[in-house]
Amino acid sequence: GSGSIEREELKTILTTCMEESSLFLGEDHLNDLTDVMFDAAEKDRTGSMTFDDLRQVVEKHPSVMENLTLSATQWLKTSGPPKKEEKSWRHKLTWTYFRNNLRKIVFILLFAAIQLIITIYTIMAVLEKSSSDPAYTAIRIFASVGGMLLNFNCMFVLVLVLRKCHSLLRSTPLAAILPLDQHITFHKMVGAAIGVSAAIHVGGHIAHAVYVQTVTPEKNMTAVDILFTQKANMGWVAGTAYITGWPILGILIIMTICSLPFVRRGGHFEVFYWTHMLYVPFWILLIIHAEVFWYYLVLPLTMFIIEKILGSRLIKKARYGDIFVTEVGLLPSGVCHLVISRPDNFRYRPGDYIFLQIPAIAKFEWHPFTISSAPEMKGHIWLHVRTAGHWTKQLYEYFSALDPIQENPDKELKMRQRKSHARASWMPGKRQSQFKIKDKEELKAEKRIAQVMKKVHVKCNIDGPYGTATREIFETEHAVLVGAGIGVTPMASILQSIMYRYKESKRVCPNCKFSFYGVIPDSVMKLKKVHFIWINRDQKSFEWFVGLLNKIEKEQIDVAFEEGKDLEKVIDITLYMTAAKAKTDIRGAGLQMALSIIHRRDKKDLITGLSTRTQAGRPNWNEIFSKISEERKGKVKVFFCGAPQLGQVVKKACMKFDFRFRKENF
Repeated sequence: GSGSIEREELKTILTTCMEESSLFLGEDHLNDLTDVMFDAAEKDRTGSMTFDDLRQVVEKHPSVMENLTLSATQWLKTSGPPKKEEKSWRHKLTWTYFRNNLRKIVFILLFAAIQLIITIYTIMAVLEKSSSDPAYTAIRIFASVGGMLLNFNCMFVLVLVLRKCHSLLRSTPLAAILPLDQHITFHKMVGAAIGVSAAIHVGGHIAHAVYVQTVTPEKNMTAVDILFTQKANMGWVAGTAYITGWPILGILIIMTICSLPFVRRGGHFEVFYWTHMLYVPFWILLIIHAEVFWYYLVLPLTMFIIEKILGSRLIKKARYGDIFVTEVGLLPSGVCHLVISRPDNFRYRPGDYIFLQIPAIAKFEWHPFTISSAPEMKGHIWLHVRTAGHWTKQLYEYFSALDPIQENPDKELKMRQRKSHARASWMPGKRQSQFKIKDKEELKAEKRIAQVMKKVHVKCNIDGPYGTATREIFETEHAVLVGAGIGVTPMASILQSIMYRYKESKRVCPNCKFSFYGVIPDSVMKLKKVHFIWINRDQKSFEWFVGLLNKIEKEQIDVAFEEGKDLEKVIDITLYMTAAKAKTDIRGAGLQMALSIIHRRDKKDLITGLSTRTQAGRPNWNEIFSKISEERKGKVKVFFCGAPQLGQVVKKACMKFDFRFRKENF
């Protein structure tokens, strides 16, 4: 009503914008945001902002200007619910899709061909011994085809979960041919094939029992006698084929139901895990049930038993000794940072994962987690575990209640500060700038991090490491790493390893300037450029990884400083906060403009403290990939880890720009 905006009014607007964007920046930062907006708009220092002042600020942001100048009818118009994008199968007929999914397509075609060959072979074998009754022949074909398919599929489903064998294959030329990244997907596919084969097999034998009862009464056997007793004398072990068939079917039904997503991902992982342990009686009964099944199973089962022996606690203890969780960080976002003692002979590659067991929480449960530390780190490995299920909640609660040992973060912090000041006082010349005295905000952040870390001594067991698609990272010229939420853990390991290798290549003798490493050979790292994109919903989800990103930014600056020239970044970092309202959204326009002004002024993002500006809203993949393709740093390969729905969106954009796509199961 006054025709101008007062300072407190603008502060109220920015407060509301922060609430809409799920941001919490504190009173000092809110006052700073208000001040920079007034400084940018108010020229005559009257203490208020006029319409013309506001217009001059907004005109510097064309997207905001366009949104604010919509007519009243446009503001009131409702767009209705968003249209669902129709799924089309046509993109699967393109060359780009075929190339990106070549291994997957070839595998499916080979699997289908094997099923067809087994079916044709079995039909021909039955027809050679067929009777004159076509109905009986048809019944025998159904039962025999289902049985032979079960022999192969029940063996092959085991091959697809031989993790140690898969990891070994990744270091061979076969890794370029076999679809090792999709082994869990194919495990599920073969499981579905087992269900179909079992239905055919059981249906054929039920039909056979009914046929014997009705068509051949002279045999004096009812369908019940055949199906539930040993009277028919079917099977190679005391005529127990029908008797063992029913518990096999029951186990299969239980395992199938408990493997469905509503159980596995619906907070009942333990149900899925323990019912899957029924594979032991399942295979024993199958060996007794089917005469030729053990021919199929003997080799995969031998490899499986060897893997289990190598993964046993006794062998692990002999190989690695005792392993302990030595430090734990509990973050408000529900992420638990575990620091685990690393044996000297434990070797892994960036992006690998391990299975973790903590007897104090559950004696028999093993859970997979990606290693978030770089292989070059000695003495320990990192895991970052998001609280998402029963076991992970127990993990967080256990370490929350656990008393720390020998922890004094305030004392440790003061010692680090004194060392920093001491180094800064005697370092001469331009080298002194490397030991910049930390400002108040950095010290507060360090103190907060130190306070949530606990020194502990908790026994644990690890199984692994196991490789993933990210093992191809150093064979890639231009890599794009996309992490969503806690799916950033493999990227953390990769980014650290890249910086270790890059810094090593820049080491020179201080006297003769001889380069110890020289240009990084392609055999070590082909990477010319890395784009890292991290997507989170809210502000607190950034907390655990921001410190590492800040370190990477500083290391790249330090390398440029030592070389005395502007160095093009090896790693470009882009962060997205999806809950935040973008500048084009009326609910976030003022806040985003203020954040942009502060970023230009301080060269630092107010949300994360990085030099990289946090982007509001969801990524525009077409725009991002278009800029990446224009850089021409070599063949682009996108590595993704996150929710499957987002993975499909990223994969579709990759196909449009002819980028290779690799996804880690999440």
